[in-house]
Amino acid sequence: MRKSTRFIITCMLVLCVAAITLPAFAEEGSVIEKMGKKLGRGIVNIVTGWVELPMNIYDTSVDTNNPLMGITYGTLKGVGMAVVRTGAGAYDTVTFLFPMPQDYSPVLQPEFVFDEK
Repeated sequence: MRKSTRFIITCMLVLCVAAITLPAFAEEGSVIEKMGKKLGRGIVNIVTGWVELPMNIYDTSVDTNNPLMGITYGTLKGVGMAVVRTGAGAYDTVTFLFPMPQDYSPVLQPEFVFDEK
């Protein structure tokens, strides 16, 4: 058997063992679960941060009953919130190992772009 094939098989076995045993460590409310949730929240917010732009245009148009306000003010608000949400996602992703802010709580509310405000 070639070295590369043995390496791939070894990696697959290690991953299978990790996939079977890690849920035992990730009890509800445990530190590992909170770190995983923070990492997931960070990645989701990085990927979906741009959704703030069209969402704020729509929300501002509906709230003010004025499409022109949605296009102008909603666009500015959406660009700002897209930067903030993407930045918060990057922060969560980089610091997922540390309980910052306290107890791994979200930096931004709502936690995700699609959550109700």
